[in-house]
Amino acid sequence: MKNILLIFPLMACVGCNQQQSNTDSCALLDSLGISVSATENREYSYTDKKSGYWYGTTHQDSTFFWSGWNIAKKRILSDYQLGVDQDFLNRKEAACIVYPHKLVRNWKQAQETFYLVDDRPVLYIGMDQVEGDSIAIRLNQDLLQGGLMQDEGIAYGLAEDSGHQILLAPAKDCDFRGMKEGIKVPASAQGFLITFGTPEENKKLLSEFRKNGKQWLNERALRMTRLLTEFNPVSTNLKELDHALNWLTLTTDELVTEQQGKGIYAGLPWFNEYWGRDMFISMPGTCLVSGQFDIAKQILMDFAKLQDKNPESPTYGRIPNRANLEGILYNTTDGTPRFVIQAFELLEYSGDTAFIRDIYPAIKLSIEASCKNFTDDKGYLTHADADTWMDVKRNGIPGLPRGNRANDIQALWYKQLEAGSKLAEKMGETETAERWARLAEKVRSNFEQDYCDKKHVLIYDHLNADGSPDMQVRPNQLYCFEMVQDETFKKKVTRRCWEELVYPWGVASLTQWDNQFHPQHENWHYYHKDDAYHNGTVWLWNNGIAMQRMIEYGQVEMAWELFQNMNRQALKEGAIGSLSENADAHPRTGQNWVNRSGTFLQAWSNAEHLRVWYQYFLGIRPDMMNRTIIIEPKLPKEITSLETQVKIGKGTLHYVYRDGKFDCKLEGDDAEIKLILPQPVDDPIFNGIKFCTPSPLEHYPCFDTYHEPALTY
Repeated sequence: MKNILLIFPLMACVGCNQQQSNTDSCALLDSLGISVSATENREYSYTDKKSGYWYGTTHQDSTFFWSGWNIAKKRILSDYQLGVDQDFLNRKEAACIVYPHKLVRNWKQAQETFYLVDDRPVLYIGMDQVEGDSIAIRLNQDLLQGGLMQDEGIAYGLAEDSGHQILLAPAKDCDFRGMKEGIKVPASAQGFLITFGTPEENKKLLSEFRKNGKQWLNERALRMTRLLTEFNPVSTNLKELDHALNWLTLTTDELVTEQQGKGIYAGLPWFNEYWGRDMFISMPGTCLVSGQFDIAKQILMDFAKLQDKNPESPTYGRIPNRANLEGILYNTTDGTPRFVIQAFELLEYSGDTAFIRDIYPAIKLSIEASCKNFTDDKGYLTHADADTWMDVKRNGIPGLPRGNRANDIQALWYKQLEAGSKLAEKMGETETAERWARLAEKVRSNFEQDYCDKKHVLIYDHLNADGSPDMQVRPNQLYCFEMVQDETFKKKVTRRCWEELVYPWGVASLTQWDNQFHPQHENWHYYHKDDAYHNGTVWLWNNGIAMQRMIEYGQVEMAWELFQNMNRQALKEGAIGSLSENADAHPRTGQNWVNRSGTFLQAWSNAEHLRVWYQYFLGIRPDMMNRTIIIEPKLPKEITSLETQVKIGKGTLHYVYRDGKFDCKLEGDDAEIKLILPQPVDDPIFNGIKFCTPSPLEHYPCFDTYHEPALTY
């Protein structure tokens, strides 16, 4: 049996303490602190930007199954407790403030400050302002086995044999005393260090942190600060808006890691792996609007290495749906078009045309393989029932069959062909460019004829294998507008989707009058949660396209109301500074707002929120391959002054709105700025538009039958 070894060497005190938090690297981050009461007891998370994260709640011992420290998809420590003298501290009695780079709990007896370190498996738990002679820490035993053993310290066994150990040490040169589950040290030790690795790796981490820990924590704080001050500074007359955007920027960036090459976690706490679909939906709001082009480039190249290049494979040419340490899965259709689209959008932001040569082979293979193996006689991209983002299965059976031609898949395929054609032209492959362009036009012209129901104001969700249309009202139709030329029809579809699918708390996956509608994600007394997952549950990532369409048609104030509701969630509800994966469509009995569900920090929810802010409220849409930046601002009336800057190409776009006027200029690169000023909109199609209003819960067939919950939940 391998052990977790707890070693207690003499060491100097290291770390970023409260005095240091007044330095430049911490001042802005400290200003973002969010106070949380014991009644609120909110979730929080931090990553080490490598393969580890910590997830917990502010005021309770973390006893739920996903809490604690997770490294490379292995949960290694569920929690710890701190003590002063003879008493262990109750988190419910602490005043807690959560910052982007640390968590602080204050008791009468002591102050705890909790940190992770970039790129290294280290936890630093500082203890200051101690009213007592000694401090103590004990580790939860639920993931450890073997009991207490004395062997140059105290040893525990891992729940599973990983060959690695946990090392626990006081944070300062001092004597210590072993306890049943941890250590007790003089108050002057100022806290504890926990590391994870082989015995040799742990000793090295301990030694290096002892020498360089303060610098490491400063570097981490400086990295976060630079993202806000150099890449994404924002200052408006609405301080709460600034606060929310800063938090969302940092929690989104928290998910950019190097667990398996460079990538973006789909969400925490349980999607700490790379999903191709999620990653490329998230890339604009995570990497492009934040100016992190080198990171986007590396993600694309690392995922291109995982492309299915076996001509005999049934998924030949596809980019993975999911890449984790156990293997690679190609079971999605939309991840591959999104990969190509994001490569193209990266080039539009960066203007780095040299990158075309690096990424083009993967793009060409993806398109040619689809043309050969996955297209029908109308040019549509075909797929299996669960190979779209609505992919839930129970016992291997798709919960929402969308085969074999979903509308959003055709929209992505069309954009993939368009992007591929333009890049083929850049590569000098004229015949290929023209062939792909012809196919794109074929898909577009057939789509408007086959999918657009002008009578019912509906873009069919999908065509079945027999060619029959599916007429359920879902948000996927909002992704298809680039293939539809009838502007009046698109406006009517936008209004219908908004009033039937968009609640003040987000976009539902199915209209409430549908017989399959389930109003709440987890209502175990009546149905399995997967029955609701894509049949009513709100998906916050769809807020992005819903707001985009409304803004495009001049309905800025309505879109702004949804945007502000999401900002409030980030600051005052759920996980600190982040947006959840899901929410109920309808509030629970006696409530006037809905419960959040799914992962509580979800990459595409955060990222789509940020994308819409930059690309549609601010209106910044670069085309640096053609040395042009379109700026079409559509700000809500509530914003009266604004100053921001955005990295574009090799330069920085400075953007100022004051006294009703816009001033935009690019420094450090050359591009023509096309400023399109907003015009008053009075469109009768949108007169009186409002959010969807929940109907009484007893109306829904899903409440007629009790379903026994699956044992896995």
